Amino acid sequence: MIQVTNVSLRFGDRKLFEDVNIKFTPGNCYGLIGANGAGKSTFLKILSGEIEAQTGDVSMAPGERLAVLKQNHFEYEEHEVLKTVIMGHKRLYEVMQEKDAIYMKADFTDEDGMRAAELEGEFAELNGWEAESEAAILLKGLGISEDLHTKKMADLSGGEKVKVLLAQALFGKPDVLLLDEPTNHLDIQAIQWLEEFLINFENTVIVVSHDRHFLNKVCTHIADLDFAKIKIYVGNYDFWYESSQLALKLSQEANKKKEEKIKELQNFIARFSANASKSKQATSRKKLLDKISLDDIQPSSRRYPYVNFTPDREIGNDVLRVEGISKTIDGVKVLDNISFIMNKDDKIALVGRDEIAITTLFKILAGEMEPDSGEFKWGVTTSQSYFPKDNSEYFSGNETSLVDWLRQYSPNDQSESFLRGFLGRMLFSGEEVQKKPSVLSGGEKVRCMLSKMMLSGANVLLLDEPTNHLDLESITALNNGLVAYKGAMIFTSHDHQFVQTIANRIIEIAPNGIVDKQMTYDEFLADDTVKKQVKELYV
Repeated sequence: MIQVTNVSLRFGDRKLFEDVNIKFTPGNCYGLIGANGAGKSTFLKILSGEIEAQTGDVSMAPGERLAVLKQNHFEYEEHEVLKTVIMGHKRLYEVMQEKDAIYMKADFTDEDGMRAAELEGEFAELNGWEAESEAAILLKGLGISEDLHTKKMADLSGGEKVKVLLAQALFGKPDVLLLDEPTNHLDIQAIQWLEEFLINFENTVIVVSHDRHFLNKVCTHIADLDFAKIKIYVGNYDFWYESSQLALKLSQEANKKKEEKIKELQNFIARFSANASKSKQATSRKKLLDKISLDDIQPSSRRYPYVNFTPDREIGNDVLRVEGISKTIDGVKVLDNISFIMNKDDKIALVGRDEIAITTLFKILAGEMEPDSGEFKWGVTTSQSYFPKDNSEYFSGNETSLVDWLRQYSPNDQSESFLRGFLGRMLFSGEEVQKKPSVLSGGEKVRCMLSKMMLSGANVLLLDEPTNHLDLESITALNNGLVAYKGAMIFTSHDHQFVQTIANRIIEIAPNGIVDKQMTYDEFLADDTVKKQVKELYV
């Protein structure tokens, strides 16, 4: 358990937290959410003791241990992988080091013997005899093969280092576990393993993540950072989102009878009551949900961009034909004889282990790169709009205003007021529309690129990782906009829920070909026949 009492923090005139009082209890996983810049990572640093609050304090029960997912991937370069994991339990590692140093002494004294006996006792109490096997199990679960366990961290790739640091945080069953974006750089297998680990974890977890599927799978509660306060909601992210939207709707319809509002709330809660991510908490969560009153749910202060792609013309049956496309980059064949036909109702998700291969296919289809062999042809009724993974060339060195930047992509020479209103709906309000494009943040650039695409009126969208750099609010708005889109689409994303809710067809791009299935993402991942086909293409 971890208790937060009257915690406040300001940076200059900016108030991040004010008199936060909250208790995080064992057996629960809390998803800490809030708009970009609200202070989520800062709050985790206060909990870990890395940053000191200006008022209030953070306390844990005596003898309890807290573990944090480290963000410095180069901190342990000279340490072996297995030992790096064990270092997650600081006291256990200290005991191991001191014990080994004593046994290495040439002149072993009686005092050394007494100290060694003390350390052996503590070592056993800390479950030291199981330390190496537990560390190995964690590493294996996250996809770090046994031959890497004795290597130095410096010998590992960036993605492998991330997994080792995650194993370090999970090691030794900490009483409180703090995870800041734990799914970043993880493959789907590692994410699924982590989800299962946290679902079965019996202590306290507090996690910050932009991955809604992950939050929905593991969270028993949502800790919403808003109005410089943190409020706990029972349920996962989807429950919090739907309830906050319902509260906003009810507050906007104040003329309705309260009894009607309460009935709507009760019906809503009934739908979610059985949707528990942890079976152990299902019964207690249902009891808590049943006790929620209208006043318990408040509208959020967050702003969601307005994302709406409207095709200028209806698409015909002949959309796209790809025949035998191959491409080699830097001596490596990334695409090998790729062929498929796209239909008018297809929303195709491209998946695979090689992101370069997927990006290369997008560039070829968008006309930005020539294939080494093969060809493709777009149907005569189609118009395409492309979202590249790297959008820097659209903004670098551009010293105009955002209004002027967007005007160049407006097909009908729209008025200043129209463009300002359009940017306003994409959360660029007031004087923000006069910003220079070259100084925008990653998320702001993505919102500009989406604005450009919406103005195009295209009936086919090509989207290469559009959720990168976006906050939860923008991801949710984009997700909803693409679900409602009436055209055809090819896209890729690491956001599981994004892919699952949009795609009706999955194409896995592998070194030795493709697996092409008309099904949802979850069906694709669960289908044993598909798993076998995919495995054969990676051999």
